[in-house]
Amino acid sequence: MIRNDIRNIAIIAHVDHGKTTLVDVLLKQSGVFRDNQVVAERVMDSNDLERERGITILSKNTSVVYKGIKINIIDTPGHADFGGEVERVLKMVNGVLLLVDAAEGPMPQTRFVLQKALDLGLKVIVVINKVDKPDARISEVRDEVLELFLELNASVEQLDSPFVFCSGRSGTASYLPDKQTADMTPLFETIINYIDPPEGDENAPLQMLISSLDYSDYVGRIGIGRVDRGVIRSGAEVMVCNYHGDSAPYKAKINTLYQFSGLQKVEVESATVGDIVSLSGIEGLTIGDTVCDPSDVTPITFVKISEPTLEMNFMVNDSPFAGREGKYVTSRHLRDRLYKELLKDVSLKVSDTDSTECFKVMGRGEMHLSVLIETMRREGYEFQVSNPSVIIKVIDGVKCEPVEEVTIDVPDEYVGSVIEKLGRRKGEMVASAPMGGRTRLTFYIPSRGLFGYRNEFLTDTRGKGIMNSVFHEYAPYKGEIPTRSSGALIAFESGESITYGLFNAQERGKLFIGPGVPVYAGMVVGCSPKGDDIAVNVCKQKHQTNMRAAGKDEALRLTPCTHLSLEESLEFIAPDELLEITPKNIRIRKRILDHAQRLRMAAHSK
Repeated sequence: MIRNDIRNIAIIAHVDHGKTTLVDVLLKQSGVFRDNQVVAERVMDSNDLERERGITILSKNTSVVYKGIKINIIDTPGHADFGGEVERVLKMVNGVLLLVDAAEGPMPQTRFVLQKALDLGLKVIVVINKVDKPDARISEVRDEVLELFLELNASVEQLDSPFVFCSGRSGTASYLPDKQTADMTPLFETIINYIDPPEGDENAPLQMLISSLDYSDYVGRIGIGRVDRGVIRSGAEVMVCNYHGDSAPYKAKINTLYQFSGLQKVEVESATVGDIVSLSGIEGLTIGDTVCDPSDVTPITFVKISEPTLEMNFMVNDSPFAGREGKYVTSRHLRDRLYKELLKDVSLKVSDTDSTECFKVMGRGEMHLSVLIETMRREGYEFQVSNPSVIIKVIDGVKCEPVEEVTIDVPDEYVGSVIEKLGRRKGEMVASAPMGGRTRLTFYIPSRGLFGYRNEFLTDTRGKGIMNSVFHEYAPYKGEIPTRSSGALIAFESGESITYGLFNAQERGKLFIGPGVPVYAGMVVGCSPKGDDIAVNVCKQKHQTNMRAAGKDEALRLTPCTHLSLEESLEFIAPDELLEITPKNIRIRKRILDHAQRLRMAAHSK
């Protein structure tokens, strides 16, 4: 059976190449919205974090209808830390739209997602997006994409992939780069004519692979996947099995069945070959499970998800300000929330430690873990986290660590500074290519070598540099890498920061707080250019006297303080520091708060 009335596609690309904006246009031009309907920009980015950061974090399903044919579209994340989402959803589709920015060209994540699509034998439509940008290099980017296909050993058919030239923001597309049509018709036509329709045996026993998960407090786990063969029905008894044998097959019952229509989920009684559906009622469901007919329990092949490369400790907050701002503060709350996250994020791993108040959380990168931290603090959780550290593995008796492939685009005058800094951090330059006034550098560098470098990079390149990284491989340990060069300015006593105390402290370094901020002894209030930690008294008041003299009462001028974001704080903290996370504040503190005890420990370690 061939379903000519359906096409299943995923949109894959590097971060910020315009996937979600393109989906907006496809939805609007296919008539999903009313003419007078107010539609938010990047409508598929549904949660606040995605809107604020301008990135897609979770893959989303939608569908449009063009000339009576339903096109199921999956919008995937572009950031490397969420690559696990992309790996999974490609099992649901027959083809992909590979989006490439007309100015930036193929980037690290472009290579990663294209490799996955080619390995699965999927058909590829190359979409050169943002062709209306002033610095677009359309012909060069087209050649770079073809070179990438050759490097990744694409088949002859994949090398013949069609090219479509688009402007997602303008809602136009064409087969030729210099002649845009009025709408997206060329892209719709290419999808219908080039992507294979799904096929399978409708009369065979049911078989459906779970490729994505959602979670609801009302119905529990929701599995999303494509029906490979047979018919799936609401209320039917099924068997659930796993290709890797992670769990024994077990019986279950499907409570509700949904299909995607536009931005809505529509409840259906049944679905057949090629349909992408979501189902609820199977509590132990996980990604990679196969839902089968009880008469034929045959799991579908599924590649195991890539392992995490980074770990952090999540702890109950024990600072002097503990419990003041959070709604959920106990170890039970923290543990339940972390294990609940595992229900929908299989790239994450959580394990208990020797302490009941500390949990080890492992993820794909700093962005992956920082999104979890930010989500939890917005939900009212209060806790502490340690500095991130890489996961070391022993492979064939050799100590190995994760290595990243880093691509950097910088103006020519900053190339020397970047090469020098990354060389110090054990980075190995593997490619350098001029791009008209700018240079693209490619490095292999240990993941830990990137900790704390992003801010330094922006400073060195005056904010004009672009840096992207993607996991490359585990390689032999490269040895010690210099850690943070700056020391910390540490509050000496508890109280509220005073202008007079801050004025004296700012001579020692850069401050992170302004006046009127509650502080406690041992809290980090700034950084010092010298390598040593310095205790400062930001609560110090000016003593009153009965003497008057010229210049005594001049206003004290404070240098504007630097407010660190969550990612910047995670990059800044040293191994002897913790990050205190509450719904209202992010504070850096020393693990040992008492000044005298810290000095004793430092003397003892020497």
